[in-house]
Amino acid sequence: MKGYDYSSGVWQFEGTGYIPSGTTGVSIMQVFGGDETATTLMLHVYDGDLWYYHKQVVETNIYDRWFRLNVVHDVTASELTVFIDGQERLRVASHGGDSHYFKFGVYTQTNPSNCMESRWKGVSILNKTYFNVE
Repeated sequence: MKGYDYSSGVWQFEGTGYIPSGTTGVSIMQVFGGDETATTLMLHVYDGDLWYYHKQVVETNIYDRWFRLNVVHDVTASELTVFIDGQERLRVASHGGDSHYFKFGVYTQTNPSNCMESRWKGVSILNKTYFNVE
């Protein structure tokens, strides 16, 4: 989605997502732009759990329920924070880069299922100094 590329400040993606059981080996949300990689954040689904890349579980039992996802990217502090249903689940350093944008949907990763689906509603992109994620 053009018009939401950013290179400084604090930006937030928020939306309500749903992952049907059986969808696995996919990325459902990404922050594009990084110095050494194409992305600075990827959220993957593997066997019903939401992962930060292949490195760390962010939320278990993500299948068949609506969940509110908030991702706050503080470019100046080089930090990303992920909230699920208002609870902080991950805080990591970003991967640098000069230009970023949010991307969501379903994108093939390692060992994908034959059927891949994500549903989204109430998606917003915000640029503010402070966010209320409760």
